[in-house]
Amino acid sequence: MSRRLARRDSEVIDRQQPLSFYWCGQLLQGLAGDSLASALLANGIKAVSRSYKYSRHRGVLCSNAEEPNALVDLECEPFLTPNARATQVELYQDLSASSPTAAETPVNRFKRLFKPFGRFMPAGFYYKTFKYPSKWWPHYETLLRTMAGISPSPTQPDPESYDHMYQYCDVLVVGAGVAGLQAALTVARSGAQVLVVDERPQLGGLLYEYGLGEYGKEEIAGKSALQWLRQIRIVLDQMSNVRVLSRTTAFAFHDCNLLHALELRQDHLPLAQRDAALSRQRLHKIRARQVILATGAHERPIAFHNNDLPGVMLASAVLSWVNRYAVSPGDNTVVFCNNDSGLEAAVALKAAGLKLQAVIDCRPDIADSYTQALHGVPLFPGHAVQSATGDAVLQSVSIAPICLQQGKWWVDHSAITNLRCDVLAVAGGWNPVVHLDCHTGSKPHWDEQQLAFMPAMDKAGRFAAGALNGHSAVDACRRDGAFTGVKAIQALGLETTAFEPVEPQSLHTAALFMVPPPDKRHNKLFIDMQNDVTVDDIALAIRENYRCIEHIKRYTGLGFGTDQGKTGNVLGVAIAAQIQGLSMSEVGTTTFRPAYTPVTFAALVGQNRRDLYDPKRYTPMHSAHVEQGAHWETVGQWLRPQYYPQGTEDLDAAVWRECLAARQGLAVMDASTLGKIDIQGRDAREFLNRVYTNAWSKLAPGCCRYGLMLDENGMIFDDGVSACINENHFLMTTTTGGAARVFIWLERWLQTEWPELEVFLTSVTDHWSTTAVVGPKSRALMQRLCTDCDFDNEVFPFMHWRPGTVAGIPARIMRISFSGELAFEINVQANYGHYIWEQVLSAGAKDRITPYGTEAMHVLRAEKGFIIVGQDTDGSMTPVDAGMQWIISRKKTFPWLGKRSLSRSDMLREDRRQLVGLLTINPQQCLTEGAQLVNEPQGKEMQGYVTSSYMSPILHRSIAMAVVKGGRARMGETVYARTAKGTTLEASITSSLFYDPEGACRDG
Repeated sequence: MSRRLARRDSEVIDRQQPLSFYWCGQLLQGLAGDSLASALLANGIKAVSRSYKYSRHRGVLCSNAEEPNALVDLECEPFLTPNARATQVELYQDLSASSPTAAETPVNRFKRLFKPFGRFMPAGFYYKTFKYPSKWWPHYETLLRTMAGISPSPTQPDPESYDHMYQYCDVLVVGAGVAGLQAALTVARSGAQVLVVDERPQLGGLLYEYGLGEYGKEEIAGKSALQWLRQIRIVLDQMSNVRVLSRTTAFAFHDCNLLHALELRQDHLPLAQRDAALSRQRLHKIRARQVILATGAHERPIAFHNNDLPGVMLASAVLSWVNRYAVSPGDNTVVFCNNDSGLEAAVALKAAGLKLQAVIDCRPDIADSYTQALHGVPLFPGHAVQSATGDAVLQSVSIAPICLQQGKWWVDHSAITNLRCDVLAVAGGWNPVVHLDCHTGSKPHWDEQQLAFMPAMDKAGRFAAGALNGHSAVDACRRDGAFTGVKAIQALGLETTAFEPVEPQSLHTAALFMVPPPDKRHNKLFIDMQNDVTVDDIALAIRENYRCIEHIKRYTGLGFGTDQGKTGNVLGVAIAAQIQGLSMSEVGTTTFRPAYTPVTFAALVGQNRRDLYDPKRYTPMHSAHVEQGAHWETVGQWLRPQYYPQGTEDLDAAVWRECLAARQGLAVMDASTLGKIDIQGRDAREFLNRVYTNAWSKLAPGCCRYGLMLDENGMIFDDGVSACINENHFLMTTTTGGAARVFIWLERWLQTEWPELEVFLTSVTDHWSTTAVVGPKSRALMQRLCTDCDFDNEVFPFMHWRPGTVAGIPARIMRISFSGELAFEINVQANYGHYIWEQVLSAGAKDRITPYGTEAMHVLRAEKGFIIVGQDTDGSMTPVDAGMQWIISRKKTFPWLGKRSLSRSDMLREDRRQLVGLLTINPQQCLTEGAQLVNEPQGKEMQGYVTSSYMSPILHRSIAMAVVKGGRARMGETVYARTAKGTTLEASITSSLFYDPEGACRDG
């Protein structure tokens, strides 16, 4: 660790706790408290990555979340974390890190072959190349996908746990710098509940960089900055109404003061020391009455030729390495600035003992106070860094005189001075971190005094403090934090003392965003270093008429990286404004969207993964199905038997046997998963009239009716059978997968559109168990099981229900059929479901009763042409399209849902896709579900597609259902379907009712 400096009061490292870690397989040493970036610099490693497009060497530019270059992979599978920022990774024992772009992998070596051809890869080059010949596109695509991306994605399940926590507070303070801490203390003294979140391990923000150095003269409220920080932390820790979360990043700001924040609870611990009982990361969902944003500001760079070389850093980053981590990033440092904070950084670095080669300031004059403080250091007012030079790292810079004339910067390229250095500290001004404020639609405005985009803060319940408000002096940030805290207290309606507002202090920033190069050819002035976006790229986009900043962003990739352009976006806006002759306000900013920094997918999911990702639901007969060897499929969270193989039967053989049993003998199915909604109330009938397309006013108790629901656009939404229990009481059934969706849909209409209706809905899906007894012998079986009910066809007709006692258990018996055969559904309380199932199997044993699963059910219903919502419909199909005109009532007084939409001109087109049947010319050939249909064997104009396709055991041939343009008028026509093997199958359009068109089997 040759770059470590002498001990200093402001350091956060523990020199008594050395740590070993691995960088690209090399064993290195660091200290507890180091970040990975500071440890690498302490070991003399500057080049930590290569750029995305040009494969140029890159080093650390920043010291925190805004870092665009130092993306690293941490650990190995299954603990692999890709694209972590080395500046935010806390060092721990045996940490293993590597550079995904600099590692010697085949992909990286392949990328470097393109480095000499960078001039042929300007912005948008992929839109203009790879066009010919078109047959080569698969090869082009493979090439582009090989080069895309940075880190590999993990391939193994993450063994660590994550959780969510809901937080409620009076005031949320985002950012624990000077302003944030003072605001929190001010609010907490009023008795309000305060929550403070900050992304860093230590509180204090940039106080370590600009207030805690040994050279520092900053005082806060009459104390040294370090004393003040320690004292306020002690006070806050002792207050019961304050909670402080460090290592916690607020990454999303939603409406109504809802913020999401990610807490890194164990990322800083060695893998072996992480507690498996605790979550690695926690997602906080915070609802606050008032929000104080004290998010600070990011220092911005200045664009010049080769400004991406390792060793070119922001001045605040250099101060961070020196003050926080006691690391000197180089031997010879040059400071290049356009504002007073750069001069302050130079003074601080000189006081810290770094060797300053020169201080370059683009402004013509340097204040006497800085001149005196920098005595002995060569000063170059009115100069700028024209270019940087070096092979893999910075070796020297070229500076030249610069002046501002008529709003433009002019460089005297004839008076070049070369300075040898290995660190260039750049201070190009400050960008307030407006991201969170913008997440809810606020637009930042350009402030000519601050030369920065300032937050709008135009939403109720939020305030800005500190550097976000444009303050730069440490004590000014403290006083502004106190003032903002007072405003938050007043917004809460609590009593407080008045506090005077604080005017921002100017840093006298010059509007230098780019140093004009001497030669406009082959210059690389980088704006967005992660995506290799240059000044020339922005100019090219504008020449090609992409003038809106949002279009420039998408054409060039500006701000598209994992850093979201935190250091480059404002430079990009400034360059675009300069080229087009517009003001910064006229150009504006791109849209800021969550997340502010990358968030682990697992943290968003929390505990909702593996078995908890989607809860499994089981019917009361589940154990019986297991004993019978059922093969399963998941339907709307329910685990349902797909088929019951016997011996060596495969799916096809088992389904064939099950279907024939239902058609020719006796079969049984578990139908408990159908959604069930209990509907009661004085207006229950009227409610059904409004949500179903058919009439329900005259449905008598003891009767059932099939109903079809449409959405507001007239498209099929769900279907099912509803039974009239008594005059004001109905039991509605829905599709298995649509139960929750339908229930929410009905509640929405009741509560928001029809509050005048007296209707009460209760989901009773889990209350009832349903056993469907199907087949010609089902009536005889039911008579054996239930002696107090007459099952004669005249007494118990189709689409009716009767109460009865089945095997000693009270039941509702419904005569409903989804197979077209004689069928009865036995509905009992769920606790009796398993018992009833066993009794049915026992009573039907002499008739060789056969359980059947969902696959046989699909075949049986398709033979009868019954639709399955979501399979034969796709959200764009009306009842007319499905051939169900018969279910549309024309007499109901109140307009049911979707009625008006059905009269739109588009709904009346004769060429709409309509549901029809298909029979292949070769009856043993089965169409593929999803296959596209054309009019000719080699046709290209799609006519429709296959929705359902099966081999019918009762018909001894294949059948299919499909949607075809104008299908019902094309009966007998031939269409063609391509298979996955490349062959073409020929089929004839027919009715979708393939079996028992007269319906004779329904009555047994």
